[in-house]
Amino acid sequence: MHPGVLIVKNLKYAFLTSTLLGLILCASVASTQTARWSEQKANAWYAQQPWLVGSNYVPKSAINQLEMWQEATFNPTEIDQEFAWAEAMGMNTMRVFLHDLLWQQDAVGFQKRMDQFLTISSRHHIRPLLVLFDSCWDPLPHLGLQHPPVPGVHNSGWVQSPGATALADPTLYPRLKAYVQGVIGAFANDDRILGWDLWNEPDNTNAGSYPKTELKEKDKRDRVTALLPQVFEWAREKKPTQPLTSGVWGDDTSSDRSKLGETAQIQLRESDIITFHNYSWPEYFKSEVAWLKKYNRPVICTEYMARPAGSTFDTVLPVARQERVGAINWGFVAGKTQTYLPWESWQHPYILNEPPVWFHEVLRPDGAPYRQAEVDLIRQLTANK
Repeated sequence: MHPGVLIVKNLKYAFLTSTLLGLILCASVASTQTARWSEQKANAWYAQQPWLVGSNYVPKSAINQLEMWQEATFNPTEIDQEFAWAEAMGMNTMRVFLHDLLWQQDAVGFQKRMDQFLTISSRHHIRPLLVLFDSCWDPLPHLGLQHPPVPGVHNSGWVQSPGATALADPTLYPRLKAYVQGVIGAFANDDRILGWDLWNEPDNTNAGSYPKTELKEKDKRDRVTALLPQVFEWAREKKPTQPLTSGVWGDDTSSDRSKLGETAQIQLRESDIITFHNYSWPEYFKSEVAWLKKYNRPVICTEYMARPAGSTFDTVLPVARQERVGAINWGFVAGKTQTYLPWESWQHPYILNEPPVWFHEVLRPDGAPYRQAEVDLIRQLTANK
């Protein structure tokens, strides 16, 4: 073989090898950039946070997340007032729901209102956990004017995101991806945001509330378990500096947690930080915390506090503080969601009288505490924490 030919072949081999190594390196870097946070990174992040205490929040004038965020009904003055009440009692976070139809309707305007909301939040030293999708309540959401509350019924106007139509039609998933990546991409480096809760109770089948319009139980679960990992992937492609999560919710009193459902397995496998819902007695709350801490990641309860069900500020919040578990109760100010009424109001509406004990909510519409001792306890436990 001519020496010149050998040199050319060696150069070509070196070039191909170098190119291949470069591609492998790029793929490795991309994989690292979009990977789930390590336990060490998640715990280092949590060590920098105060003890997180707050509520699931929607303004008293909004029946659902659409009415909260649409331009015609977005009310920054009301949000500012209600966040001032939250700050005064020591709350430092709020869990707040978004909706995919808002991005489809007016991405620029929605992003602008989110920025305005975050400015208000920051003014009151509140860093929200933002929820992108939700499988609870009305499966047929629509933009525009929302219906008034059904008298005497808990959460009679809350809507799912995506609704049944979008969840059942894979040709619409690119729109959902555009929403996830548009919102997270716009705020991926915004330290006013605590984190992203990608999907609330994904496999909630709404038994007993919307049987005529909801997807069949197995169909919904199958679609959710296929889509949820993709949602995590879409979110991670935007490289957010905030953690991602989706909270386990249906197993808070189970004695055998070795038989987790597929959705819960996905949530625990994909989440940077572990979140969960628990509306039961404090002993079950404490048991679930101990179980979840075995995953060696930060633990935050993103829904609790249903007084008649045994979940109260008095009994649960001290446990959360002792365990340094974040605690975000359902409901802040009583308003159009009517979640001070119990779940069973769907079967027995409280039309003539209030229930003997409020189910959720901390404050009455004018900002007065439902129960002063609860507000005093929140203020006491969050002081210097």
